[in-house]
Amino acid sequence: MLEIHDLQSFYGEAHVVQGASLTVRDHEVVALLGRNGMGKTSLIRSIMGLSAPCVRGGSVTWKGESLTGLRPHDIAHHKIALVPQGRRLFPSLTVTEHLTMIKPIRVKEGWTVERIFGLFPRLAERRNNRGNQLSGGERQMLAVGRALMIDPELILMDEPSEGLAPVMVQHLGDIIMQLKHDGIAILLVEQNLYSALAVADRAYVLETGKVVYEAQASELVDDPRSLVRFLGVH
Repeated sequence: MLEIHDLQSFYGEAHVVQGASLTVRDHEVVALLGRNGMGKTSLIRSIMGLSAPCVRGGSVTWKGESLTGLRPHDIAHHKIALVPQGRRLFPSLTVTEHLTMIKPIRVKEGWTVERIFGLFPRLAERRNNRGNQLSGGERQMLAVGRALMIDPELILMDEPSEGLAPVMVQHLGDIIMQLKHDGIAILLVEQNLYSALAVADRAYVLETGKVVYEAQASELVDDPRSLVRFLGVH
């Protein structure tokens, strides 16, 4: 589905993504791993066509169609959704308003507000609360729910477990597996190594903007030398 080939992205003259290549296939969860500052978020932003970093080479292809140079909302129209690092909610909007700004509540096809509330019952309880009145876990639920409202076939998740309690991290993993079962592919950027590998089919490791390792997730778990070398995990 998603093919990234020799992607080159820059912040000014800083070369942050240096020829990265990877794929995400149908019904697959792919983990993108690496230490802090290795270009993972920059790669996600490059895929989505955000204003920075600037893509100056390589290609991003979705189902054989180039996304390179498209604006973010045009990329979203291709059924690609983003759950950004930090959630990026609107403090003054309610839970329901966050969801209905994507799709009117009268729409009954695909992902609907009630279907989101079925997936996240806690959001149903908090439907009238504003974004700045939610806990970290509730904000993450809402960020995922908002992404689902475009009826995505691919979701890019950037550090979704950041700042969450262990029980919420486990719940998020269960949700990712359910979305995969529902036919949604996921590219998952994570610092939480083992929670990512628990749900991923394959994994890539990014180092200074380059893919330096690719394997089945189960192979990486059983490869302590690579864990130490690339991720500093003992």
